[in-house]
Amino acid sequence: MKLIDLIHMNRISQRLSELGEIGKTADQGVYRLALTKEDWHAQELVAQWMREAGMMVKRDHFGNLIGRREGTNPSLPVIMLGSHIDSVPNGGKYDGTTGVIGAIEVVQAIHDAGLEISYPIEVVAFCDEEGPRFSGGFFGSKGMIGKITAADLQQKDEKGITRYEAIQDFGIDPEGMAASVRQRGDIKLYLEMHIEQGPSLQSIDRPVGIVTGIAGLTWLAVKVMGEAGHAGTVPMHLRRDPLVGAAEIIQGIERICGANPSHPTVGTVGRIKANPGGNNVIPASVEFSVDIRDIDLERRNQMVSNVKENMYEVAKKRNLEIEIEELIGIPPISCSNQVIEAMEKANTKLQLGAPRMVSGAGHDAMVMGEITDFGMIFVRCKDGISHNPKEWANPVDIRKGVQLLLETVLYFGMPTNT
Repeated sequence: MKLIDLIHMNRISQRLSELGEIGKTADQGVYRLALTKEDWHAQELVAQWMREAGMMVKRDHFGNLIGRREGTNPSLPVIMLGSHIDSVPNGGKYDGTTGVIGAIEVVQAIHDAGLEISYPIEVVAFCDEEGPRFSGGFFGSKGMIGKITAADLQQKDEKGITRYEAIQDFGIDPEGMAASVRQRGDIKLYLEMHIEQGPSLQSIDRPVGIVTGIAGLTWLAVKVMGEAGHAGTVPMHLRRDPLVGAAEIIQGIERICGANPSHPTVGTVGRIKANPGGNNVIPASVEFSVDIRDIDLERRNQMVSNVKENMYEVAKKRNLEIEIEELIGIPPISCSNQVIEAMEKANTKLQLGAPRMVSGAGHDAMVMGEITDFGMIFVRCKDGISHNPKEWANPVDIRKGVQLLLETVLYFGMPTNT
């Protein structure tokens, strides 16, 4: 029996379904925010699967769940596979989880075959990739490369709980974070499989794709401040309404980012809150998020600058005050040519017809790319839908993605390729 035949599609599907029950919503979505009781139960389940695949399991000081299979030479740098298992509010059950469960399946196949690999292999379920609870994603991967700040730990959720407190409640000592930071040279390479979250693979009828680069993203937290008042007594021309100002700013984001259809810049406002939020009250302030992405760093930065300039102009025109905080600024990054070439060889061997493609979504891989070579595999998802209960990927396609991931691990992990 070939090693790739030890990849069990039914086991992958069953695990995706079982994990999807944790934090399941009324409309079959998933609400599993980082460092919550749902996240804890999900990590415990994934830890069980890691152990079944022959891995030793631990949590690091950032809340990352890590399964490790030693190589014949434990002193060698690790081959790391991973993704995340936290979700956006009412998201789908394939985003992130496909990569974690697929990575476990790779190690399970190696374990079941009794195959010895020179390099240690680690499977990581990164903590808080999505970021909605504390308004800042990629926490676990940023922590692993030593990029967490004191401000990151003091970010609060809607209940006023800081990230520092949530980590403590998770049974982790935040004061020990320095011990969990990895250095350049500790990791030979990082590989991540993920659903595409877009329609490109479906449009060309291909089950998987080989990622060549990831678009850079900027997250802004914006607060527009005006003057609260009675909805029935303050004349329209005398109002300092921050919600109307925010609406004009949001329209500006759409106009600026969409000005040139040939450029792949995208701008999104995914969260907005009016304070105090009464039906008959002119808001005192409005807070909202901004997400701007582009594969070209210079163009992305120019778009962010243009958006900020427009915000200040609108605020001045409407006699409003505005605060803009940059939560995340990650540059575009290219996948390792060496990893892409290895995936191409595996693609040819497996006859997958996988195209090369660019990721518009951000992933932990782009963070890990700051300290190691990395590569990504995309799996086709129905209609490109993601961050939505309707998110779905065909188990047959997922299995092909896992096979490609396994072949890539073998290429780098066997003695003849070191």
